[in-house]
Amino acid sequence: MATGDNEVPLNAIRVFVTIAREGSVTRAAHALGMTQSSVSRYLAVLQDHLGTDLMQRRGKRSELTEFGRLFANTVAEPLDTVCFTAKRMRRRDRPDVNRLVVRTSLSTFAYSLLIPNLQAFSAEMGGVIVDVISSLSLPISTDDFDILITRDLSVVEPADDWEIYNEQLVCVGSPNHVVGKGLSIVRAMPILNITSRPDILPTWLRAMNLTTKDISSGARYDHNYLALPAVMTGKCLLVAPEIIVSDLVRGGALHVIPGSRAPSGMHYRAYAVDRSDNPEISRAFCRWLVRLCKKATLPEAA
Repeated sequence: MATGDNEVPLNAIRVFVTIAREGSVTRAAHALGMTQSSVSRYLAVLQDHLGTDLMQRRGKRSELTEFGRLFANTVAEPLDTVCFTAKRMRRRDRPDVNRLVVRTSLSTFAYSLLIPNLQAFSAEMGGVIVDVISSLSLPISTDDFDILITRDLSVVEPADDWEIYNEQLVCVGSPNHVVGKGLSIVRAMPILNITSRPDILPTWLRAMNLTTKDISSGARYDHNYLALPAVMTGKCLLVAPEIIVSDLVRGGALHVIPGSRAPSGMHYRAYAVDRSDNPEISRAFCRWLVRLCKKATLPEAA
């Protein structure tokens, strides 16, 4: 980690830029996959090289000094360009060319629809390996992925994109409790709350001409994939994107309340970034994904 008096500590600069972006040494350590003490040592090396403090204590928190903020803003973009160029040129010689990295912010979509069908895509494309990673953070050009699947993020680099699904919401429950019942059942059974999608329930209630006073609020879950077992086995309801429950409905594990379908106004998109080593396979994956989502849509009669 030590550097000569005139040698610019590039690794320390990279670590500091991450600290500035993440807002703390702890989060920077997590983002970089390093220990907090290692990040702190890199910070100390850079401060020693520049001859001034880059961070200062404000009560229990640390924040950038004015000099630190100016330095981070000045070097961040050129550093990104260097890292992106080096990574892109290195990837051209990567031996494993029959592989895609798919990044998504839609964990339940990946769990319930995408991953169960990946073997079909792999077989169709002659054995392509598809890696799936999940992240809610805004993607940047130095991130290692070929395809982004998202509802609320976008890429800031050249990419082809496809609209893969216009999100429709449905209210579902266990067949034992809701088969033969109409929409009025929502007044009698609690509806689960999904904290990662606080927009869903209010949007659906407005579409159904209902208010929160008309329903009983049930248990809270972070994500839809955590709530699905609860609604399949319990006396409760769930309002969810139909695409993530469609296979469970077809298999008889869940039943859609008639008349409960409503658009959410959200659109799922897939982006195939230009820097991919496998641009044609990436585009083929996105086209396959469009077909998969169309096939997964439930019939209107449901």
